Amino acid sequence: MDLRIFTEPQQGASYDDLLRVAQKTEECGFDAFFRSDHYLSMGDADGLPGPTDAWLTLAALARDTSRVRLGTLVSPATFRLPGPLAISVAQVDQMSGGRVELGLGAGWFETEHTAYGIEFPPVGERFNRFAEQVEIVDGLLSTPAGQTYSFAGKHYQVTDSPALPKPVQSPRPPLILGGAAKPRGLALAARYADEYNVSFDKAGTPEKFEKVRGAVAQTGRAMKYSAAQIVCLGRDDAEVARRAAVLGRDVAELKENGIAGTPAEVVDEIGRFTGWGADRLYLQVLDLTDLDHLELLASEVLPQL
Repeated sequence: MDLRIFTEPQQGASYDDLLRVAQKTEECGFDAFFRSDHYLSMGDADGLPGPTDAWLTLAALARDTSRVRLGTLVSPATFRLPGPLAISVAQVDQMSGGRVELGLGAGWFETEHTAYGIEFPPVGERFNRFAEQVEIVDGLLSTPAGQTYSFAGKHYQVTDSPALPKPVQSPRPPLILGGAAKPRGLALAARYADEYNVSFDKAGTPEKFEKVRGAVAQTGRAMKYSAAQIVCLGRDDAEVARRAAVLGRDVAELKENGIAGTPAEVVDEIGRFTGWGADRLYLQVLDLTDLDHLELLASEVLPQL
């Protein structure tokens, strides 16, 4: 089981905040550092000092880290045109020495789109655009050197693209898709994804994994299975309660809907995901000032996996 650290910078984080967490992630031996891709805070958070762009952040982290894998969970297709997105991903892959992964989704948070002048089509059109983007990004990143790539869709057309620059990873960086495991999404993931992620739906994870396995069986492709869950670890019940209070969450609720408790409880909960077939977990850490939390996960949980 790979453990990855997953952050939500739109809730309020500077690049320096993210750098400290990413470098601690690397120092502690976790597999990867991922971040969300949002431009507006959610809930009661004021979002100060303001949003950071996901791919600008990953480009900088590509130079400021040396081992951990880096990626988004997930980049909304509404934010970027597929061609420029493929260029960004390939360049950051080069800058990191081949450590980048791309999580891509259709986009869902309407308020952040209207706040920054980003088009937000109806859900059906968003998925149609997203499906074309997935195919184009896959095609551009996978086209061999010296060949060109073309695509003719309803929303996007690509004509004789040189498909440059080339990523370090071959045939391309891993592509992560996810969602509600509905038929169109399953078919898209089974055809293009290297990993399927179920985020913040513990109860629904086993069923969604089974649906994906059924779709993937029709293609014969290999697939990684992952889940994202909030984590709240403490050496004892009092420390768990203290960390939960900082997040404004109830311990019992965190245990039901996330991964929370003492090291033994957290290891047992991770074991449930292993039993469901998860290859990796994205542990969502929301207090980016609490580096001791990462150290505790590394010292008390990682060795038991």
